[in-house]
Amino acid sequence: MAVDLTGISVFLAVAELRSFRAAAEHLGVTRPAVSQAIRRLEDRLGVALVQRTTRSVSLTEAGAQLYQRVAPAIGEVGFALDATADRDAAPSGLLRLAVSSIAERFISGPLLAGFLDACPAVQVDVTVTDEEFDIVAQGFDAGVRLGEVIDQDMIAIPVSGEQRQIPVAAPAYIKRFGKPSHPSELAQHRCIGWRPSPRTAPYRWEFGEAGREYDVAVNPEITTNDMWLMIRTACAGGGITFGMEETFRPYVTSGQLVPLLEGYCPPFAGFFLYFPNRRNLAPKLRALVDHVKRWR
Repeated sequence: MAVDLTGISVFLAVAELRSFRAAAEHLGVTRPAVSQAIRRLEDRLGVALVQRTTRSVSLTEAGAQLYQRVAPAIGEVGFALDATADRDAAPSGLLRLAVSSIAERFISGPLLAGFLDACPAVQVDVTVTDEEFDIVAQGFDAGVRLGEVIDQDMIAIPVSGEQRQIPVAAPAYIKRFGKPSHPSELAQHRCIGWRPSPRTAPYRWEFGEAGREYDVAVNPEITTNDMWLMIRTACAGGGITFGMEETFRPYVTSGQLVPLLEGYCPPFAGFFLYFPNRRNLAPKLRALVDHVKRWR
């Protein structure tokens, strides 16, 4: 069977965006063109791939199986074409990155601004997300996450030094409710918690004591996936929150927040730029890797 690359490309866009309209905008075509391409592909294969209602778009079982098998392969084809075309060229093109919301050193601005100065022909598209997924299957060139959650088959380049997570609270909160002297006392305090998505439980706060690591399941009165909401609420005296020391540093320096339980907060490996283990990197990604190494 001849391969319908156009139909496959349209199908992948619909599968990833779950919208015919969004797929059309992404591909730069009309919605009828997307519908026709999907219909031709389904007719060619003799099976329905997409279920479409007035409110949603989803994949059939056959569509989901096709996506799982084809997406990585198309990603490799795209990479091979880019690498061949750009082998001797200056870094250029769109560089798609998936970055953790707490990777402060990477998303704070200077690192990316310096990279764009050095490589003006590269456009960087950064998706800030705490969802865990296969960056290759989703069409990203690289990601930035904590080293402990990166798959071992990836190449990882340090973006930061060691990190610590600490609890913090505003002086007004401490004056009113006092400081906990041990992580076990957090259950008696107002806490502001974090979760990556509505489908997941609040993050358990991690501590260390006498060489032993453990976590505490606080009962947060406020839970959100937005670190800046956590910080603003904590600065207003709304409770104790927990996160990266580096993220809190400006607020600690200004006196808006006070670190707590520091003796129970051991350091750990920090953030890494990671990408698939490939023999030849596209110039745009190689340039970012080199820039991160110089930045470190």
